[in-house]
Amino acid sequence: MQPVDFTTLTAACEELRAGWLPSRLEQVYQRDRFTISIALRTLKGRGWLDISWHPQAARLCIAAPPPKTPDTFTFSQQLRHQLGGLALIAVAEIAPWERVLDFQFGKRPGEPALWHLYAEIMSKYSNVILTDADNIIITAAHQVNEKQSSVRPILTGQRYEVPPLLSDPIPNLSESQQRWQERVSLVPGKLGRCLLKSYRGLSSALVQSMVQAAGLDFDRSTDTLTQSDWLSLFHKWQEWLVVLEKRDSTFIPGWTQQGYTVLGWDVVEPAKDVHSLLDRYYTNQLNQQEFTQLRHQLTQKLNSILGKLRQKAQGFEQRLQQSDTADRYRQQADLLMAHLHEWQPGMKSIILADFDTGEPVKIELEPEKNAVQNAQALYKVHQKLKRARNAVAPLLAEVKAEIYYLEQIEAALAQTEFYSSTEDLQTLTEIREELIQQKYLEDPEYRVATKAESESHPYRFETPSGFELLVGRNNRQNDYLTFRLAGDYDLWFHTQEIAGSHVLMRLEPGTVAEEADLQYAADLAAYYSRSRQSDRVPVVYTEPKHIYKPKGAKPGVAIYKQERIIWGRPQLR
Repeated sequence: MQPVDFTTLTAACEELRAGWLPSRLEQVYQRDRFTISIALRTLKGRGWLDISWHPQAARLCIAAPPPKTPDTFTFSQQLRHQLGGLALIAVAEIAPWERVLDFQFGKRPGEPALWHLYAEIMSKYSNVILTDADNIIITAAHQVNEKQSSVRPILTGQRYEVPPLLSDPIPNLSESQQRWQERVSLVPGKLGRCLLKSYRGLSSALVQSMVQAAGLDFDRSTDTLTQSDWLSLFHKWQEWLVVLEKRDSTFIPGWTQQGYTVLGWDVVEPAKDVHSLLDRYYTNQLNQQEFTQLRHQLTQKLNSILGKLRQKAQGFEQRLQQSDTADRYRQQADLLMAHLHEWQPGMKSIILADFDTGEPVKIELEPEKNAVQNAQALYKVHQKLKRARNAVAPLLAEVKAEIYYLEQIEAALAQTEFYSSTEDLQTLTEIREELIQQKYLEDPEYRVATKAESESHPYRFETPSGFELLVGRNNRQNDYLTFRLAGDYDLWFHTQEIAGSHVLMRLEPGTVAEEADLQYAADLAAYYSRSRQSDRVPVVYTEPKHIYKPKGAKPGVAIYKQERIIWGRPQLR
């Protein structure tokens, strides 16, 4: 993930000064463990300033409003208490070429600042710290005690100290090309690494784009550069410093192949402004990271639970197979009772003719028991196995129903394999919420808040005749399609006795689905199921009025009748 460097922070700060100073602070909301949102009001409108101390995505930008969920974090409560109703009167750098901004709050512009909110955008060392006018720390997003850092502890009641200043030389626009080249090439090595080590204020992403804009290779050795190469790179170096010096309207934000830039180099898609660029980039990056972690967590949990349930079902099935032999023990007992006269003391087995077939039947005996006692023992085994069948059969049915339900969720996870939008993360989040409600997962203390405040939506397709086709992406959507959205004229599709998505074809009164439409829907139902890899999959379809949800059934479970069968071909999707 590309970190916010000094150049990007400067660009964001300039836009913030231009559009949001002065402004009234109306609200403070903490989105998650690493991000606060501050509602600012100006004469032109209202916006939310996100300040994040995330170790990989520390940033500040004007972003979308936070979700309408309760804020239970202490840090934001303290900020609301101290800063509520005040004005943001200034945003200043604490020192040249440092990634720390001082947000100053007072009663009104022109008056002294009453509070300072320091935003330290420094990767894993990032923090947000509130101090009073005398720079005494009131609260901090992340407190650091003496054991964690003897160099710079951050604790309430102490005086705020700026981070240790860097010792690297400061880039200077007046520096000659010869002196600059001597400094960069002093110790031969890879060009990009030499630049990074020679000056402060640089980042790997900035140097990478600068070197590429100069037509050079990041990993090329400084020994192999020609004078023309050095001049080309120095031109880009000065171009960067001119932008930082002028600042006003000189930043050109946009997307690159590797990430983003605010300098206009190698832009493949321009951005509206720096703040929207940062908001979109880090939202996508964090959502993708959360998506990958959440999908892995859910997959591992489901595999573990399903493995145990399948083992349990196998044990029940083995016990049922054993109970299938109950009648054999009764028949052996009847034979033995009918031929008591053939028994002799000490016998370990006896062979008797079957009542119906006349075939010889070997009966194992316990030598210390007489014939009647052996027969009674066989009768007892018969009764025990019969009781086992009556007890185990409903247990097996219950386990199989649970397995089917979890396989339905497993199929939904298989559909959402890669992250492409917030919709994908929201779909997984709803699956997690369902598993928490069904007691398969514990409710975590913290959850990452996504930008997707609304519920996720089903996949949408169109049949050859133009009918709308909706495919559920999780059980919440499946229940919504089947029991809330479906109308009297619609058609409902599902793989026969195979876990998969509910598919709904929307039909208007008087319209009839053609054979091609039915086949298209069946192919989709087969594709969005556990039998996706099969060539042909049986799919049932019926009218919504013939679908029922059993009382107390889990999400996504439905019973249907008056169904018709059509063979779906998932490989054609």
